[in-house]
Amino acid sequence: MSLFLIAALPFLGALFPALLIRAGRNAAAASAGFTTLLAFIGLLLNAPAVLRGDVVQARLDWLPGLGLNANFYLDGLGLLFAGLILGIGLLIILYARFYLSREDPMGQFYTYLLLFQGAMIGIVLSDNILLLLVFWELTSLSSFLLIGYWKHLPEGRQGARMALAVTGSGGLAMIGGMLILGHIVGSYDLTVILQHKELIQASPLYLPALILILIGAFTKSAQFPFHFWLPHAMAAPTPVSAYLHSATMVKAGLFLMARMWPVLAGTEAWFYIVATTGLITMVLGAVIALFKDDLKALLAFSTVSHLGLITMLLGFGTKPAAIAAVFHIVNHATFKAALFMTAGIVDHSAHTRDIKRLGGLRHLMPITFTIVLIASLSMAGIPPLNGFLSKEMMLQETITTLWRESHYLVPGLAVFAAMFSAAYSFRYIVHVFLGPQRRDYPAQPHDPGVGLWLAPAFLALLVVAIGLTPGIISGPVVSTAAAAVIGDGQIPYFNPKLWHGINAALLMSVAAITGGVILLWAHPKLAKMWNDAPRPEAKDIFDALLGAVTRASRGLSDALHNGSITRYSAIMIVFTTGISFYAYQSGVAAQATRAVQEAGPLPIIGWISLVLATLFIVLNHRKRLLSLVLIGVVGLVVSLSFNYLSAPDLALTQISVEVVTIILMLLALNFLPKETPVESPVSTRLRDGAIATVAGAGIGGLIYALMTREFIAPSISEFHLANSYKGGGGTNVVNVILVDFRGYDTFGEIIVLGIAAVVIYALTEAILGSKVRAYLLNRKPDLPQDGDPHPLMMVVATRVMMPLALMVAGYIFFRGHNLPGGGFIAGLIAAIAMLMQYMASGFGWAAERQRFYYHGIIGSGVLIAATTGMGSWLAGRPFLTSSFGYLHWPPLEKFEWATAALFDLGVFLAVVGAVMLTLESLARFAWQPGMQSEHAMDINPARDDAPKSEEEA
Repeated sequence: MSLFLIAALPFLGALFPALLIRAGRNAAAASAGFTTLLAFIGLLLNAPAVLRGDVVQARLDWLPGLGLNANFYLDGLGLLFAGLILGIGLLIILYARFYLSREDPMGQFYTYLLLFQGAMIGIVLSDNILLLLVFWELTSLSSFLLIGYWKHLPEGRQGARMALAVTGSGGLAMIGGMLILGHIVGSYDLTVILQHKELIQASPLYLPALILILIGAFTKSAQFPFHFWLPHAMAAPTPVSAYLHSATMVKAGLFLMARMWPVLAGTEAWFYIVATTGLITMVLGAVIALFKDDLKALLAFSTVSHLGLITMLLGFGTKPAAIAAVFHIVNHATFKAALFMTAGIVDHSAHTRDIKRLGGLRHLMPITFTIVLIASLSMAGIPPLNGFLSKEMMLQETITTLWRESHYLVPGLAVFAAMFSAAYSFRYIVHVFLGPQRRDYPAQPHDPGVGLWLAPAFLALLVVAIGLTPGIISGPVVSTAAAAVIGDGQIPYFNPKLWHGINAALLMSVAAITGGVILLWAHPKLAKMWNDAPRPEAKDIFDALLGAVTRASRGLSDALHNGSITRYSAIMIVFTTGISFYAYQSGVAAQATRAVQEAGPLPIIGWISLVLATLFIVLNHRKRLLSLVLIGVVGLVVSLSFNYLSAPDLALTQISVEVVTIILMLLALNFLPKETPVESPVSTRLRDGAIATVAGAGIGGLIYALMTREFIAPSISEFHLANSYKGGGGTNVVNVILVDFRGYDTFGEIIVLGIAAVVIYALTEAILGSKVRAYLLNRKPDLPQDGDPHPLMMVVATRVMMPLALMVAGYIFFRGHNLPGGGFIAGLIAAIAMLMQYMASGFGWAAERQRFYYHGIIGSGVLIAATTGMGSWLAGRPFLTSSFGYLHWPPLEKFEWATAALFDLGVFLAVVGAVMLTLESLARFAWQPGMQSEHAMDINPARDDAPKSEEEA
């Protein structure tokens, strides 16, 4: 089975449980189980090749320009973790079916579970670190949904937020480290990165990359000082705890360290950071676990301790330690998942997880007791169970490890942690299941049905089988996984034994077990001392730190984001100008090679007009009508400049846009005060003026530098000029660019234009339902009004000009592909022709003769443009690729025709519809259907919805 399909199956399967829940809980569970089983079978089909030492790969160039390739590969390490994810996932799906109550939305649970499963599979199979980062963040998001699954519990919501905050923050750090790593190697593919150990470790960026990557791994695997989030995630349902915190999520950080071990391990920085962090976490988690009275809290801190053990082994940087780490990953997943499930069984049966309220359950729950006994003894490191084997290997490695020239520090702390590990394992057995039966259980304990105990029983059998025959059950998988971690291409010899004779590791193990028994005996006194002793609480520290960061962020946001657009603009322009000046000062500018041409009188007059108009706008911007006239002058000068510089298309477009926007803005200003109030003090205006002057001078200097220098890189205009006709079938390069080379941009622009018009319509529609419109209709003009708002001469002239203007629009449209013109300009000309009718004859007269809704015209334009673009797919060419040729339709002469004309038709319709819909929206403030008069200001004062006075309005 393809690795793509294996990675995709959980995501595809996540669709079904939520849909099938209406068919029953069994159907939802079966769909989730079937999807996971199918992916597991696909993994097993690839297992023989991997166990032979081969690597299964699947490659897809996704965004090669960014180095983002959807590449997957399966080696021994990926096989081990994918097997744990899918195999234990199957058991969790079975267990959850009988654990969750009827009130719990089971379909939702399985959907979240499969999303998380897919993200984890994506991590362990990714052959591209950018793709791995995507899946990494998906695990944080999906685990947030699982941990907070019981939304009605405050502790569940808090645990989900804490997990997301910690692991998400670590993920951001890891993104930086991975990007640095890809930069060092020059590739983001893992298979390439893992071949450049010397290059990476010799780079000055090695240490920053190492620290950032380890932060991501430590936060995900709950290593000190980020260990506190894991126990609070125990508020999740037990199936979530058993899955996320034994075999999957917390193992993701371990997987990352193991995956990067070939290139990051072997340095002092790696040893002292990773091994020390793991050692501290192992000791701290073991000590805290002994004094927890909640079963899941005990198991949570024991998980933290064992994760620290594995981290410590990886940190040693030796091959035997790496093998031991891989072996303990397998063993921990088996006995810890079983223990979490049994904790859920106890809670499900006795209605409590409080150890102080339990005891004497061995006769009431014999099946559960047997499973707990096997799994707990394995966790304590008792032979002949699998936990004993990996614990012995760990102790053996500590003997040969020096920390700052000390021979005793690491093995001494390892024995200390193992002692507490044995103690809390024994406590789970003795304080919960041994002793006399009680009479005050919250509910009468009893063994559950087979649906709840089958999954942990299967894991308990694995614990025994691996312990008795490790070389047969787990040997090949551990060997190939360890070979991938070590990365030297050699599959190491792996054959652990229960008996190696009397050696130092055995004596250390005996000391740890003996110490564990003593600690259990002394537990009541030690617990009292522990509870009375003052100690910092990681959660309180986290909450205080989070509160401080939140307050600081809010203060900074309030200081910067006060709603003043002038402040935002000032900050952005100052920052942009500053970094531009720095770039200019620190860079090397080429010498000017182009001579400055002499300017004639016309350009000088135009430039002076432009400057004067701009200055007058700045000085008189509060006078809205005058400002609008001056803006029209600026637009006119710009249009003339385009024409002077041989850009007639741009000149036509600019002048058409100016006419349309001036008319629409005049209509809008009719409903606004004629002057803008003074809002900024003099100091602010002086500041803004200084910023604008400096930034403008900088832009002018940049333009001058660009225009007076030659550049090595050829201009893209050369490509357009060379390919305009042979590629797009037109000699008007500007139009060919708009409808062919950059047709997708134009397509997006007409969509945005249509959206803007519809938004204006929606806003005016909302205002029309309020008293604002009545106020506008009843306002008193401050100047005398003409008695004839529709002069006859203007009415006649515009109606005569209407067909002529539409004919010109048609001419401009059809000539656009080869001469200045096109759909956009033609649409503006047609819109101007219709705007004149509204201005001359009134909105009511024109609206009564409207035959098509402007919404439909916009939609038709977008649909025509989209259909034209999709038509190129039929020829097997990219979207919006145009075709052209010559047609001969008698009695016409042969003429050229391009499919781009249809796209241009869509542009034409979208422009006409958008302009006219905007006009209609604004004009409706002064007109409504059924009015007695056509005149915009003829308002019937007797209307019920009109206020009788301005004060009333």
